[in-house]
Amino acid sequence: MQTDFLVIGSGIAGLSFAIKTAKNFPDKEITILTKANTDETNTKYAQGGIAVMSGHDSDTFDQHIQDTLIAGDGLCNREIVEIVVKEGPERVAELIEWGANFDKDSKGEYLQGKEGGHSQHRILHHKDITGFEIERALLTEMQQYPNIKVYNHWFVIDIITQHHLGYLVTKSTSDIECYGVYALNLHNGKTERILSRVTLMASGGVGQVYRTTTNPSIATGDGIAMVYRAKGRIENMEFIQFHPTAMYQPNTHQSFLITEAVRGDGGILRNHKGEAFMERYDSRKDLAPRDIVARAIDNEMKRSGTEFVYLDCRQMDKERFLQHFPNIYEACKRNGIDVFEQMIPVAPAAHYCCGGIKTDEHGCSSIRYLYACGECAATGLHGANRLASNSLLEALVFAHRCAEHATALFHNTSWKTEVPAWDTSGTTDPREMILITQGLKELQSTMSDYVGIVRNNIRLKRAMRRLDLLFEESQELYASTTLSPQLCELRNLITIGYLIVKSAELRQESRGLHFTTDYPEKAAILQNVVL
Repeated sequence: MQTDFLVIGSGIAGLSFAIKTAKNFPDKEITILTKANTDETNTKYAQGGIAVMSGHDSDTFDQHIQDTLIAGDGLCNREIVEIVVKEGPERVAELIEWGANFDKDSKGEYLQGKEGGHSQHRILHHKDITGFEIERALLTEMQQYPNIKVYNHWFVIDIITQHHLGYLVTKSTSDIECYGVYALNLHNGKTERILSRVTLMASGGVGQVYRTTTNPSIATGDGIAMVYRAKGRIENMEFIQFHPTAMYQPNTHQSFLITEAVRGDGGILRNHKGEAFMERYDSRKDLAPRDIVARAIDNEMKRSGTEFVYLDCRQMDKERFLQHFPNIYEACKRNGIDVFEQMIPVAPAAHYCCGGIKTDEHGCSSIRYLYACGECAATGLHGANRLASNSLLEALVFAHRCAEHATALFHNTSWKTEVPAWDTSGTTDPREMILITQGLKELQSTMSDYVGIVRNNIRLKRAMRRLDLLFEESQELYASTTLSPQLCELRNLITIGYLIVKSAELRQESRGLHFTTDYPEKAAILQNVVL
């Protein structure tokens, strides 16, 4: 296969880029690859909303910038923060033009919520399924462009570089180029070579590396792992955000998220004694940034020996709650909880990766002709901790910037037709799937037990030893058996685990989402960890 533009992933980042590129090049082909159904993305599960300067006299660009910098705990790139915040309103207006519906009041004015770390009400939302609504609007808009081709159930294995042409490629190679990808066609089991002139990695997050996550099953860090294998630069992987309030459901891997907007509307966190405990940890109480709230909950659980705390919504206005959070109400009801009579059991769950593929202000990775956007990218916006609802805004702004830069670059690109076909010689069908499934369980247990909200050097060392063994075992399987999505995902998740642990070992301080008992204070010198 050959295509002009290749997009890996069909969330807000990938679809926005594809639509813009299709407009700019109506005679060129844009190909989207996704390993599941087109709408099965992290975007779809975003509840809270999209943060954008409200336009009210009480809110300013500078306030949004400062809120982002404060949440990022000294590691944000201020230039990038200013770009995202100031370009955000135009990108959101464009999204509204494409048909995204955000909630309005009786006067037709947009309702804007407030979440942890924000000094103002600036969160646009569609009830408590904002991501679902954005995904719907983008998919509808995409239908207008016949030059966008979507291939569902294609699993991208690796990006193609000079390495596949027989050249030595290392981290110090300055001119690595992306020529496309090798992808497993899940319809027929064949691994295909897909050549492209420009490639966008928009593959989403890494939540499945942990035992409990708010992310869907597709969030296996594929794009980040692929770029690392291709010797691209990866940054700040130690900063994994745990959402403070996922519904506690024993033995459930994918947790139901209780959006931060519930606390923004008056929900109160309480421990098993019924005490509102957040005032002991931060003056902002329940609306402190997520890293602070997650650590506070973790500490309360450890002090009491319990597996969850409570989110108390009983004092909230019933009509308003049902209007703003109908899906949360129904989810709680399905689990036997009447939110107006009972408190919701909640616990932190892996939610968002603040690091990823290192990019510049145009979304360019360290590999030529390869862009990265969305959760898989480390743009410099989030620093050590993402401010609530900034991720959807970041994806919109950088999808636009990637598309603009790729438009200017495109005429200097061509296909590398001498790329060899995928070699399957010497492999057999896997005889025991248990080798893969058990490896995944061991990985998730290792990461959750040793590399969670609170860390130390002993835990990190143990985690690395176990990851080394898992890596060896998975490589043996990868070299000797035919490919399957399960094996490829395990391979990628082990790589993600390694990147998180290695970055955590290198950061000898506590900052943002990375808290270690060996170095409980911040260091004087700020720097990003690049692998």
